[in-house]
Amino acid sequence: MKTFKFHSIPSHMKALWDEWNIRGAILFSLLVQVILIFVAPIRKCARKKIVISLIWLAYLLADAAANFAVGLISNSQRNEANNSGQKLKQKPQENSDLLAFWAPFLLLHLGGPDTITAFALEDNQLWLRHLLGLVFQAGAVVYVFFQSLPNDKLMFPTVLMFFAGFIKYVERTRALYCASLDKFRDSMLKDPDPGPNYAKLMEEYEFKQKAELPTTINMTPEPDKETKASDTPPKEGPLNHLEVVKYAYHYYKTFRGLIVDLIFSFRERDESREFFNLRSAEDALRVIEVELNFIYGTLYTKLEVVYSWYGFLCRFLAFASVLATLGLFYFQRKGEEYDGVEIGITYTLLLGAIALDVIAMLTIIFSDRTFTLIKNPDRPSRWPFAFVFSLFLALKKPRWHHCYCKHRHQVLATPLAFRRWSGSISSHNLIRYCLKSKRQIIHEFPSLCQIVFEYIFGEQVFASLTEICKALEPIKEKLKILRWPFTKIFSLIIRIFSLFMEETVDELLYVSREPFTRDLWEFIFLELKKKSEFADTPETAKRISSARGDWALTDSNRDRTKILKYVSDVPYDESILLWHIATDLCYYDDEVHTDVNKMEADIFTRRQFSKILSDYMLYLLVFQPTMMSAVAGIAKIRFRDTCAEAKRFFKGRKLGPNQDKEACEQILLVNTDVGPEQVKGDRSKSVLFSASMLAKELKRMESEDGEEKWRVMSRVWVELVSYAASHCRANTHAAEVSKGGQLITFIWLLMAHFGLGEQFQINEGHARAKLIVGK
Repeated sequence: MKTFKFHSIPSHMKALWDEWNIRGAILFSLLVQVILIFVAPIRKCARKKIVISLIWLAYLLADAAANFAVGLISNSQRNEANNSGQKLKQKPQENSDLLAFWAPFLLLHLGGPDTITAFALEDNQLWLRHLLGLVFQAGAVVYVFFQSLPNDKLMFPTVLMFFAGFIKYVERTRALYCASLDKFRDSMLKDPDPGPNYAKLMEEYEFKQKAELPTTINMTPEPDKETKASDTPPKEGPLNHLEVVKYAYHYYKTFRGLIVDLIFSFRERDESREFFNLRSAEDALRVIEVELNFIYGTLYTKLEVVYSWYGFLCRFLAFASVLATLGLFYFQRKGEEYDGVEIGITYTLLLGAIALDVIAMLTIIFSDRTFTLIKNPDRPSRWPFAFVFSLFLALKKPRWHHCYCKHRHQVLATPLAFRRWSGSISSHNLIRYCLKSKRQIIHEFPSLCQIVFEYIFGEQVFASLTEICKALEPIKEKLKILRWPFTKIFSLIIRIFSLFMEETVDELLYVSREPFTRDLWEFIFLELKKKSEFADTPETAKRISSARGDWALTDSNRDRTKILKYVSDVPYDESILLWHIATDLCYYDDEVHTDVNKMEADIFTRRQFSKILSDYMLYLLVFQPTMMSAVAGIAKIRFRDTCAEAKRFFKGRKLGPNQDKEACEQILLVNTDVGPEQVKGDRSKSVLFSASMLAKELKRMESEDGEEKWRVMSRVWVELVSYAASHCRANTHAAEVSKGGQLITFIWLLMAHFGLGEQFQINEGHARAKLIVGK
């Protein structure tokens, strides 16, 4: 019988590992810190999941690499002794005092960069685990230090470095603790308010009643102690860059309690509503962008810890310790027998620590929080600071660029380095998914190169080049045959992964990113502004935020009962699927029976709004169930049943990929005189042909009543998005801030600023009761 002989690892490989395991681990830990400090802020404005996944990997590797390196150093410092107490030969080759000097650097790395403390909101809840990690890792470093004694050549630099590393780790632990939802809620709560002394008042009232004195209780409202903030009228007209940040910080401090479901007073509602009623849609977007960035900084970075007197003091002491360590090492290393590689690694660690601190300081200086500290920027002595900061803020201003479509819509095209959120809307389409069609978008993302090229050579030159590229499309199609082997291999890999991660693969293949347009935001802003005009009482505000069908109450002379039932008489998740499919059916029906190019601008734009919001809401329903969990119900079952019926129908009609238009036309051709629920029963939750009935009703309404269907559908979609935004859990909105941001989160915050929702429940002041004794 043949036996297999396992060969051991070659001796030279073992020697290489013994020599470089600690060096490689500590250098890798430093490299990950450098990557994180630069790349971590990108996650709040990333458009692609792969970018966020890579940042998540770096976040996990940062702690793992540092912990691993500390373990290697600690293990290498175990000095075995013989009976006479003499130390045996140590491995690896580095000096024990130098290893003890390197260990505190890993404590510094475990403190992490300022730009990321938590990757997800749940990480903040694990602050106690990090506190325990601080105790154990600091203990390991102290153990390594004592193991190096009596070698005290680098004792003072090691102590200083340990002090700096300990401060950084404490900073991170405190940041996680302050950002945990329980602590965050406690910090928002004001002092307990028992109200007027009811028991004492009633005792006096009872005493006077027994004395048969004619006594009455006179109620007078107590003046609000906090009205001073609303005494200053808000600014009218456009906001400059510094004013945007200041107002955003003011409303952040006022409304950050939304994250933990706190309630607010009507004074705060009235002040906010008055301010946003005076704003343009773009200024409102700028304020909300910065406000969400403050939320991001509080929950996912060291912002709150650094911006305090003890934070500045700790940061100064930590930086001074690193600088002092560099000086001491430079003078003490002379005359010592250190290897050249060891010296290089040590200087790399020292200079890396200094560079990371300098970058962190620059990040603090040019953060939005610093800009809020500028008082009276119009004073001559502060002009230089105001000018520099305004110039920097101008780079972060939302930048719009014309898209090459019929009506030249403007899309958000802020460069990545200055973007505050992704500026994109995720889209998923049921019919496209069932047909396995290619992803499609209505507007194109303009690249930075395109914008620069147009700025230098003009739009006409770029348009000519675009036409030339389109003329070369047939050649590109012919060259695709060369990609056939790679396409087959990729397809095989996708099939394998889909067996284990079907939803992830579906999101990768069938979810597209649609640019955020200025017209869409203005449309949503005006619709919510119009709704806020009627939200005068808590009951009205709650009804409006929970409304489904308010669009049918305007123009009451029109009969809309036949389409109203598809909103108000069905569960919310079913309503989304019905209107999503109906939007697709009407969208492609227009391309078959209507000359889209001759549509008036308003109708054409509303048609695009409906399509974008329709695909966005389906994306949330399918791929973001946590955002829709409060309202979605059995959405997953309903979606799968509808997909199964659609696939069966398309297979029977022999429809394949990229035949979306033909598929919609075939669905509309099916006779629906008898409703599907009467024929199929209630076991299947598919809504495919119920949506076809809705689409036909919309077409009938347009032809008979003369009402444009896209005006109705666009308002329906704004209402459905608003309903989801107000019913989504607040901490889920906060969680999405670190993943590129969601349009629904902007709508949620805008609704709060307009006074729409259930969070305003406190009237002005208490009622002051006074006993009046009459004759």
